[in-house]
Amino acid sequence: MTTTRARGARRTAVRSLMPPAATGPDAGERTPGTVLGPHPDRLENARTYLAHGGYATATAPDALPGLLTRSGLCGRGGAGFPTAVKMAAVRDAGGAPVVVANGEEGEPGSVKDRWLLRARPHLVLDGLARAATAIGARRGYVYLSDPAAARHVRQALAEHPPPLSVQVVETEHTYVAGEESAVVRRINGGPALPAAKPPRPFERGVGDEPTLVANVETLARIALLAARPDLSRRIAEATLLTVSGGGDHAPLLTEAPYGTTLRELASAHGGPDGGAHPEGALMGGLFGGVVAGESLDLPVDPGRLAAAGTALGCGAIRFLGPQDCPVTAAGEAAAHLAAESARQCGVCVAGTGSIRDALRQLAAGSATEDVRASLARWSAGLPGRGACGLLDAAAGTAGSLLRAFPAKVGAHLAAPCTVCAAGFGMPDGPPASTRLTVPVPVPEVPDTPQPAPGQPAGAARRP
Repeated sequence: MTTTRARGARRTAVRSLMPPAATGPDAGERTPGTVLGPHPDRLENARTYLAHGGYATATAPDALPGLLTRSGLCGRGGAGFPTAVKMAAVRDAGGAPVVVANGEEGEPGSVKDRWLLRARPHLVLDGLARAATAIGARRGYVYLSDPAAARHVRQALAEHPPPLSVQVVETEHTYVAGEESAVVRRINGGPALPAAKPPRPFERGVGDEPTLVANVETLARIALLAARPDLSRRIAEATLLTVSGGGDHAPLLTEAPYGTTLRELASAHGGPDGGAHPEGALMGGLFGGVVAGESLDLPVDPGRLAAAGTALGCGAIRFLGPQDCPVTAAGEAAAHLAAESARQCGVCVAGTGSIRDALRQLAAGSATEDVRASLARWSAGLPGRGACGLLDAAAGTAGSLLRAFPAKVGAHLAAPCTVCAAGFGMPDGPPASTRLTVPVPVPEVPDTPQPAPGQPAGAARRP
């Protein structure tokens, strides 16, 4: 098991939950075919990446689309769209395709993309180059807002120039800046704000050319699949997760197979002292809404979670402990979304503000039955009406609260909640460590790469 923990109780830990490889030359090892790799606390330079089989030609470019189709790889940016289908749409649109590695994390509580660009920039650039070849792109971009990640990506480009022109584009960090049409607008010289659709980026994107906007973890998994087609299922059916909340435990960045349950994640995050018994969770950053404690036996699998009315999204999961109230959590989420609205769509400004205010009343114990009815109506009628998913996230959060915690909502209509009385919308807030708006620290990755202990220079291993 690979584990790193930076100094200080609140620093983000990194711990792999991947099982050992079952067959082949790596049988018994935990790290082959994993995004975390063997040394997540170290910057992987070109020499190390090449020595471990990076940039190899195990899969020919024309065979990559079929490999992605068979593996079932889906995007890791939040929507979970099949990667092979998305690439084919760009390839078949004609023109001069462009590929963008999207490393802008807007969801609070998610650190996976920034860590990946800081620690394994060559893995991302390898995947970007392979995707570019498959769709016929000669231009690429790495889009991000994290200065440390930008520095490491530029260093990686200088160490091992890719077979296409790649430019790093930095933006301001906002919730909507990573939405794919906002990515295109920013690269084209405009603001990082969502655009009306159609056209979508795969039809007309950067420079009005068909554009593949792919999350950086998606590209990392493309590189792993191309290098290790023998581990395709292991690679495609695992994901990076950022786990936080549930008490004073340090946040956790982990890689886990899809069969891992939410309860197992809670145990890995909280340890043996009751961490496996949270009251519920806020799922997918803010996109999956809240789930109750009885949902913790659900597996981390996009399809199973969707069938249960929630979503994995960007893989950020905030567990709710005894000191948390789901009404407060939902209210903080709605307030954050209302504050982060791009303010381009009137329905979004009005909708997110109304949901925020209604949840504020509910948290304060001053809501009426009409407020609950309004939340139900908005949760059903507002999704799909904005230019991006922000309004959907706010409406979905309200709806999930009503479905998952009906008794809690009813109790808040009858009297103020003692937890909420010190929480959302009240004069004295809860401790900073429990607040949704407190960012999860990115695991530290030093600027200077360090060789793996016991690995002589040039030793050949496969990633």
